[in-house]
Amino acid sequence: MKKIDILDSTLRDGSQGEGISYSVQDKINIVKALDELGVAFIEAGNPGSNPKDMEFFQEAKKLSLKNSKIVAFGSTRRKDLKCSEDANLQSLLSAETEVVCIFGKTWDFQVTEILHATLEENLEMIRDTCDYLTKKGKTVIFDAEHFFTGFAANKDYAMKALSAAVEGGASCLSLCETKGGAMPMECYNATKAVVEKFCGSAKNVSIGIHTHNDSGLAVANSLLAVEAGATHVQGVLLGFGERTGNANLSTIIADLQLKLDCQCISGNLENLTPICKRVAEITNIALDTGMPYVGASAFAHKAGMHIDAVIKNPFAYEHVTPESVGNERVFLMSEVAGKSMIVEKVQKFDKTLTKSSPVVAEIVAKVKDLEHDGYQFEGADASFEILVRKVIGKYQPFFNLHYYKTSGEFPRFADDQSAFAQVKLDVDGKSVVTAGEGDGPVNAMDVALRKALEEFYPAVSQIHLTDYKVRVLDGKSATASKVRVLIESSDGNDSWATMGVSSDVMEASYIALVDSFEYKLIKDLEKKFSKIL
Repeated sequence: MKKIDILDSTLRDGSQGEGISYSVQDKINIVKALDELGVAFIEAGNPGSNPKDMEFFQEAKKLSLKNSKIVAFGSTRRKDLKCSEDANLQSLLSAETEVVCIFGKTWDFQVTEILHATLEENLEMIRDTCDYLTKKGKTVIFDAEHFFTGFAANKDYAMKALSAAVEGGASCLSLCETKGGAMPMECYNATKAVVEKFCGSAKNVSIGIHTHNDSGLAVANSLLAVEAGATHVQGVLLGFGERTGNANLSTIIADLQLKLDCQCISGNLENLTPICKRVAEITNIALDTGMPYVGASAFAHKAGMHIDAVIKNPFAYEHVTPESVGNERVFLMSEVAGKSMIVEKVQKFDKTLTKSSPVVAEIVAKVKDLEHDGYQFEGADASFEILVRKVIGKYQPFFNLHYYKTSGEFPRFADDQSAFAQVKLDVDGKSVVTAGEGDGPVNAMDVALRKALEEFYPAVSQIHLTDYKVRVLDGKSATASKVRVLIESSDGNDSWATMGVSSDVMEASYIALVDSFEYKLIKDLEKKFSKIL
């Protein structure tokens, strides 16, 4: 089994992505998550670039990591300074990390036109910097910036730049595909040439790869570099970063370990999806549902024939098991899902139901009718479950509506209060009338409903709306169009989604809100009974 070292740059390269900004505590939390995953190196930023990164490195010294080494990142010395006089290099040393990553130019165009240095000056800067840090006891990774562009333009000079780093004591040469424009075979051939020149029984240099995704090839280029002999892979766990992002390590790690017989992480691969979700939450982004291996849709099945086959044997349509990467299989409810999907869903209520059961045909017909009206249950499993309960007779409403009224006011009379709602409900044999104010009529209705229900069902206070989406289903009807409202809710432990459809956005919102409340109350009731039994 081939050993591959993973360097995660979420905290440095990833943080350059649009809209991403980490606090010091955010960085600490991500370090802990990556250490749990078991990557070899965590590149955490440039201690000389800003006070926040410097503060992080001071805090990071207090951490006790089991699997990972924190890496400080910086550039070669300035052309007109000695290493001992260069403030950025001194900041690197003050970070007190065992490993440092130094980037330097390997493309002659960058040297003369961007650095405004001579080609020989640049080689001296690379050599001097690596030598200085090595003699200070640091393990040096040399990031060969723009290597593949430089290799194509002036192969001889690009190789000389790598040689300068090796002469200075660098133990790893990471070949950077900085512009993200190289094709896979370019990366393979250039990496192979570097491996042949710098690796061998008498040499103690490893070759790495660092790719960007501007051509959508960052993962492919990284994998081909490994095929060419690279044993060090850099990227960002979830692939975000400047422009179109970096190589997605969650995909690369799974590909290497599950497909190419490589050992990439010292942790359990089954932690991959949970840790990706944790990093996405800390970063304050939604994890792309279509992301390979770790996305919510990575093992989601919708077509009826596919679902039927997967129920019989998942190998029919899954290239790996979802459990191998900590994900789970999902069967999406839709008009094309078929009876196998319905049976899979309803058997948790009644194990005796089969494809031939009349109630299954009734549910299928009901789903098709509702989806014709605009419902889309694949995104609202909680509403689908309530529908099934109603059809099979395992549903009892927790309250009944007499009426609701909403009104808005413009201009706003307060920053967070622009609407009012009144509801009248029957709850547990009692008639309840409540009112609420909110930031818009849906929020006001939510407030009024909670006031009415919390006295009878305290668990309602635990429900938080995490997302609210409105989709116009028929643009031809303009403002009279039917809309679909999707509400995502959480109680801090579980999350669920519900929906409502109507030509009245308030009615659609009310339907989705009621399903959300009732789903939570049903689940709590079932948990209570299961403990008693």
